[in-house]
Amino acid sequence: MSGTDHFVHESSIIDEGCRIGRGTKIWHFCHLLPNCELGENCNLGQNVMLGEGVVLGNNVKVQNNVSVYSGVTCEDDVFLGPSMVFTNVTNPRSAVNRRGEYAKTTVRKGATIGANATVVCGNDIGRFAFIGAGAVVTKDVPDYALVMGNPARQSGWMSEYGHKLDFDENGKAICPESKQEYLLNDGSVKRIN
Repeated sequence: MSGTDHFVHESSIIDEGCRIGRGTKIWHFCHLLPNCELGENCNLGQNVMLGEGVVLGNNVKVQNNVSVYSGVTCEDDVFLGPSMVFTNVTNPRSAVNRRGEYAKTTVRKGATIGANATVVCGNDIGRFAFIGAGAVVTKDVPDYALVMGNPARQSGWMSEYGHKLDFDENGKAICPESKQEYLLNDGSVKRIN
């Protein structure tokens, strides 16, 4: 079921009302539930499930074995590592129907979530944040923050190119790859050039 401007592998299922952007590729055994919205140039690896109404921005990379449940929005340039997990109910019980009580989670532009990490619902991931492999996110993550562990704790700051930033005594750092400059002030980081 490939469109004229995107690719869907024949083993994948696309439910009614889904919108798929130009250049997007959906690989083996994926399932998009009704009314999903995918931007341009997204890539969904094998065995990806998108819950009803999930929104992915442009250039979102979803690696193998990831379920993105209803209530999750990923902005542009987000990377979701293999087998990472989102939740969407804070107190699930098999015998109690909490459908429609989904907590919202937003993954902001450029963020990376590592393999096997878990994001507990209702916690937003900041712009260009970096969630280490296996981390369990139980609170909001600031822009550019590097968090690791269970529960996830901040252990530094990352550049937009994915390099750990080392700040000098003036609170300035330079990404070794892009040469972009960053300023650390009052516990938050912003790019200054």
